[in-house]
Amino acid sequence: MMKTNRLITLLAPLLLGLAGCGGGSAGGATPPPPPPPPPPVTKAEAYQFLNQSSFGATEAEAERVISMRQEAWIDEQLAMPASLQLPHLQALAAPGVMPFELQDDRVDIWFRNVLNRDDQLRQRVAFALSEIFVVSQLGTLTNQPWSLGSFYDLLAQNAFGNYRDLIEAVTLHPAMGVYLSMLGNEKPDPVNNIRPDENYARELMQLFSIGLVELNIDGSEKLDPQGRPIPTYDQSIIEGFAHVYTGWTYANSPSFREARPTYFNQVVPMQLYPDFHDTGPKKLLNGVVLDGNQGGEQDLADALDNVFNHPNVGPFMAIRLIQRLTASNPSPGYIERVARVFNDNGFGERGDLGAVVKAILLDDEARPALRMEIDGKIKEPLLRLTQLYRVYDAQSESGKYGPGFINILLGQGPLQSPSVFNFFSPFYAPPGEIRNSSLVAPELEIATEYQNTQVTNYFLLQIFVYNWMIDRNDPNSNYSEDSILITFEEEMNIADDANALVDMVADKLLGGEISDTLRSEVIGMVGLIPAEEKLVRAVEAIYFISTSPEFAYQR
Repeated sequence: MMKTNRLITLLAPLLLGLAGCGGGSAGGATPPPPPPPPPPVTKAEAYQFLNQSSFGATEAEAERVISMRQEAWIDEQLAMPASLQLPHLQALAAPGVMPFELQDDRVDIWFRNVLNRDDQLRQRVAFALSEIFVVSQLGTLTNQPWSLGSFYDLLAQNAFGNYRDLIEAVTLHPAMGVYLSMLGNEKPDPVNNIRPDENYARELMQLFSIGLVELNIDGSEKLDPQGRPIPTYDQSIIEGFAHVYTGWTYANSPSFREARPTYFNQVVPMQLYPDFHDTGPKKLLNGVVLDGNQGGEQDLADALDNVFNHPNVGPFMAIRLIQRLTASNPSPGYIERVARVFNDNGFGERGDLGAVVKAILLDDEARPALRMEIDGKIKEPLLRLTQLYRVYDAQSESGKYGPGFINILLGQGPLQSPSVFNFFSPFYAPPGEIRNSSLVAPELEIATEYQNTQVTNYFLLQIFVYNWMIDRNDPNSNYSEDSILITFEEEMNIADDANALVDMVADKLLGGEISDTLRSEVIGMVGLIPAEEKLVRAVEAIYFISTSPEFAYQR
């Protein structure tokens, strides 16, 4: 007790002094009220957010976003481990199974992961990265499904990591080594007419990191005194990087030139064989020249550091990822805000992709309060299909999704690009109003009349044929254990009421945001079907809304 009294005696002058300075409540200013809570997230806003950050908004996930808000949902997603493809593919390897046959299974496990697993944001960003760092089964990787599955896993595992780590992992992965011919790249040998392959050297700069011209931080082009764009590199720099990427091939091979893909070495990083690496000086970006004789691993590290630290990388990656997630035509301000996060995540780290993704999704321009001409983007055909599948719980008895040649039906499929330039160019502008307004719509490059018909027919197949005409109990029907069926009992229960039916479908597919024109048109179509034909009415409503321009547009 005496000690307590003594302590009070010693503290009393200090406490009185604080009170006199406004530190206490007596006589001090009234503290300001706390800021008002943010407005609640609406269902339409939750749908809009989830269509940007997942493989399709569903009512259940929208309720979670409404409850926890967007930032908390992102933070939860950033902490989730990646759902992988390679373990599934490795489990299917068996005597007599030809490697190319497993490409269908690779597509299948991609669908299983993006439709049913919880790491939705990671999978969505991995898909975006797969359209930037392109490899494809169409060509030299046809017989390497394990390598492709491993490469996609690499993108998923690094989706929220550091860009510098990502480009090194991409550079050394055998799938990229085969696809862009860095694997087996040799040092110069004039006697035998051997020159280093320039393919990967060129594409790493043009497509994966800095682009063809110098950029300001807001993505606009830097111009020389004559008003011309300034190139980022020339042929001598391409050759310098090509010489850096010499001496690498499949790991643990008998020798450099005897290297062949095996079940094991196509899923681990390539190995350096020093005798085949060029040890001379090499010209890189921004006037940097690597010294000779420092070794291939140091050459690679220095070269990738040189690319990573180029000022173009921030705005370049900001534009590419914004286009894949939220908007085809981001404003200079949007690009700059995201690029600055790439340059510094707030803790002095450059290249933090998790911070970049979060900045993209939480930016005011991602979901502006007032609609603008440059809002949103067109959904890729795959994203339209995955949202439909997720909303209506698409399943097959076997658990499989297919077919493996989905790219033929939809114009795109996972790691099935026709070239290293992806399914569509980030600069594509269709003729007419969009091009005349100096805007772009990349996804429309594959929206040809033929492909649009294919996509619409595939949706017709999924909704009508498999859910209307197939009789599971009829041995003569086209039904099989791999037939993908959707679940729409709720729609059937109210299908006699055309208005209620269309509103329910619009709620599930559009978050309730349906135009008066589309609503009245679909109600009119449904009304032509007798009320007692509930199944037909239900699939008609789902089909017409899921193939509408409003569903194809991601606001």
